[in-house]
Amino acid sequence: MFNSQIKKANAAAAAAAASAAAKANRQFLTFLLGREVFALDILVIREIIQFGEISTVPMMPDYIRGIINLRGAVVPVVDLHVRFGHEAAAVGKRTCIVIIELTHQGSVLELGIMVDAVSAVIDIEAGQIEPAPRFGSRVRNDFIAGMGKVEDQFVIILDVAKTFTADELDALDTAMGT
Repeated sequence: MFNSQIKKANAAAAAAAASAAAKANRQFLTFLLGREVFALDILVIREIIQFGEISTVPMMPDYIRGIINLRGAVVPVVDLHVRFGHEAAAVGKRTCIVIIELTHQGSVLELGIMVDAVSAVIDIEAGQIEPAPRFGSRVRNDFIAGMGKVEDQFVIILDVAKTFTADELDALDTAMGT
């Protein structure tokens, strides 16, 4: 009986240590929007695809650039420039679409995010992530999960779950027929 309690305690301690280690370092995909470096938690990213043919859809919000066919699935593509209150992004040679997965009302919603260029996957220690600034960013504060310190610069870490309201996700979910 005593041995089984020790085994359970050891297993719990090992699980807690693994959880703490996982939280200590997190991986992020960095990308450019204009001259600013942004990051998304790698756990929400499904894939990165080359920018290609996008079909426009009438009556969609301005920040929805259109839709793509991703292996038979209809995926809306968001222009983050417009979502952040700027002019529509110009398409360049390095423009990509980052496919992310958001959970909304129990279902998974795939969404494409148009970025100017993908940079790299980086590790950021939890201690190197500062809270979102209250001023000075060209992005709404509630869209920012934090500011990651990487070498001599800050990386804006986006909170994709807060970048879209529940009503906006409902509208996308309905429009895409999921």
